Amino acid sequence: MSHVTRTKNGRPVHHWRRHLIRLAALFTAAAVADTVAHLTGHGPYGPALLTIPAIALIATAGFHTWWARRHGHAPPTGDTGARPPASVRQAGAAEGDATSPEAGSGEAVLWRMRTTVRDEPGSLAALCVALAALRVDILSLQTHPLAEGTVDEFLLRAPAPVAASDVTDTVALAGGRGTWIERADAHDLVDAPTRVLGLATRTALDAAELPLALRQLLGRCTIRSLPATSVRGDRSHEGAPVEGALEDTVMRLRAPEGGVITVERPYLPFTPTEFARARALVELDARLGPRVPHSRDVLTLPQGNDITVRRADAGDIDAAKAMHERCSQRTLSMRYHGPVNDADKYLKHLLSPHFGRTLAVQTASGRVVGLGHLLWDGDETEIALLVEDDWQRRGIGGELLGRLVAMAVEAGCESVYAVTQSSNTGMVAAMRALDLPLDYQIEEGTLVITARLSATPLDPHPAYAEAPGDEREQTPEHEHSVRD
Repeated sequence: MSHVTRTKNGRPVHHWRRHLIRLAALFTAAAVADTVAHLTGHGPYGPALLTIPAIALIATAGFHTWWARRHGHAPPTGDTGARPPASVRQAGAAEGDATSPEAGSGEAVLWRMRTTVRDEPGSLAALCVALAALRVDILSLQTHPLAEGTVDEFLLRAPAPVAASDVTDTVALAGGRGTWIERADAHDLVDAPTRVLGLATRTALDAAELPLALRQLLGRCTIRSLPATSVRGDRSHEGAPVEGALEDTVMRLRAPEGGVITVERPYLPFTPTEFARARALVELDARLGPRVPHSRDVLTLPQGNDITVRRADAGDIDAAKAMHERCSQRTLSMRYHGPVNDADKYLKHLLSPHFGRTLAVQTASGRVVGLGHLLWDGDETEIALLVEDDWQRRGIGGELLGRLVAMAVEAGCESVYAVTQSSNTGMVAAMRALDLPLDYQIEEGTLVITARLSATPLDPHPAYAEAPGDEREQTPEHEHSVRD
């Protein structure tokens, strides 16, 4: 074995000097021993010269033993890895041990973190050791291989005093780059395969769940569904290839009906693993074809008429066109804000479950007399209502609006907005009846009413206490801000 080591800068260090010193010490010790032997063997005080050093050595050893027992210098249990005694653990728990994850506020914080590390042995281990130094617990880990490096996605539980900047700085020192972190909640505790299977089940039961499933799968992102052709019948956008396209923070997927689904997440690039999962969900939706839940609710209006509220889809286009023919020009113009003759052209888009959810109200004879739309508009959600003239002011608009808002709350939407006209007192009164904070924005005669949804789901079956066209005084619970 070679007696060669290396310094921190990598230069070799030979130990020949150490060997010379040891050899010199050996010769010196031999000379001293020879001198002592000569004095003790030929002098009159030889035995005393040997006894006195022996007594001094014994006394010194005894004093050192007593001092070590009185002032222990053993390393603390935290440095050796040993568990402290039960009494110490109980005292620490009672006083709030500063080294425990629950120290300080007594609560832990969940974080979702993503970082890129080198695809080398030991890179992930170094990252885990650095997080452990902060008393951060790794609850789950997903890896996303890339051409250069690996994206690791963590679910972390950290002590409350540990800030997000503390975690990111520690990860950077451990070799992580491009780190992204945000607060998580209890829903993130579900492992990835279980979450993906749940999203696939929801998509299989309802085609309108596809955009919501993609958003839950990919996190905060903007999803836009564009039809294959516009209302005028021309192609106004570039389609997506069959296999889809991934471009850093944007992915484009071929929609089942031939359009394109664009998903954008500017703050974090998509990985090939995420792209493959999203494409699998879209392919599942395409194979199952159009579908909506077949549940129906039969209600009785204050006037005694029975109506049925159900989900609508592309199979209701003919019934919706027939309702358009029975509606007045004023009713259609307040709903579509454009040429009345083009009203029928919007139905294919509005009744497609990939662009939102639609509720239909039909009478006992099967005639559709009302439609309510909840439309996914990128990061926002639009609500639109149309009720046939002869069935207005009977509570149908309020019933549809309440159910649509409850759907929006269930889907995790933060707000919904309705575009109408200032003269549409029925729609204004129905929005006010939701008892939610409202914002009003008026632009050139067009009124946009935005309702900020509360965390508590609304009752999807509101009472018929108010007709949608009635005027009411504003109550203190409403928060209004009018912007010109």
